[in-house]
Amino acid sequence: MLLLLVAAVWGSTYLAAKGIVTPGTVVAVLALRFALTAVAMVPFSLRSRAPRPRGETAAGVLLGLVLATILTFETYGIAHTSATNAGLIISLTIVMTPLLESVVGRSWLPRAFFAATAVTVLGVALLASGSGDGFSAPALGDWLVLVAAAVRAVHVVLMHRRTAGRAYDSGRLTHVQMTTAAGVFVLASLAVGEPPTVVAASFGAAQWAALVYLALVGTVFAFAVQMWAVRRTSGSRVSLLLGTEPLWALVVGLALGGDRLGPAGVVGAVLVVVGTAWGQGVEQRHRAAGGGRIGRCAPDGETVRSSARSRRVLRS
Repeated sequence: MLLLLVAAVWGSTYLAAKGIVTPGTVVAVLALRFALTAVAMVPFSLRSRAPRPRGETAAGVLLGLVLATILTFETYGIAHTSATNAGLIISLTIVMTPLLESVVGRSWLPRAFFAATAVTVLGVALLASGSGDGFSAPALGDWLVLVAAAVRAVHVVLMHRRTAGRAYDSGRLTHVQMTTAAGVFVLASLAVGEPPTVVAASFGAAQWAALVYLALVGTVFAFAVQMWAVRRTSGSRVSLLLGTEPLWALVVGLALGGDRLGPAGVVGAVLVVVGTAWGQGVEQRHRAAGGGRIGRCAPDGETVRSSARSRRVLRS
């Protein structure tokens, strides 16, 4: 439920970002967003008095660098292609993540899961086809968004592999990740586009409200939940649930943005819901049958390794 809420939040960020981002201020806005995020997460980082386990900071820095890479490719890709193409291509993360996770973990999910992801991607395609601008011929932006989708899959799998089952503090880990991304964008903003100080000075109350929403809700809340969830379940499940983002973007657009939905969009929305529910059920049954091992970390940092075998031992 929390991951679906994150997907809904991310779906709403498109409308929030429209009023504050221009082609010349992309890097500056990202720098402001993540700098505000890093400051807001200081209490989360300080709440734990336990010593930092070995490798926690390094894992956070690595994840922050990967996150900054995703946003760079995604943002510039969207600027050079249609929203329709971008929405469909980025949704391929739903398929890329279980493929990558299966290869890395050497444990393949059932074919039904991949069929469910195909249904979800088809639903996203139908949603995108009704957006008004239609599909356009492949361009440079499409390849950039495709790279962003692939790096997204790497980010989810890497997050799970580097943190699940380890006594890391999720708040501190997320703070390091956000601070690293903020540092990357602040440095980049000194060489690309308008300086963050100039952009910040030009903002009115509405723009600041949108930026605060993007930072606190779209970043602090969303990535903290993602970090918490990916340590307790599989990367494939996380990716599938977050893959409903286009559906929530549509809902926000219909409710607040004045968008309209045609018959193809209705069918697409239904397919996204059906594919997500189907895939979630397949993945859950696969784990329950012992097809995957999940590392879970208690709030106090105590590590728990669970699998079908260990659950039987605990019950006995």
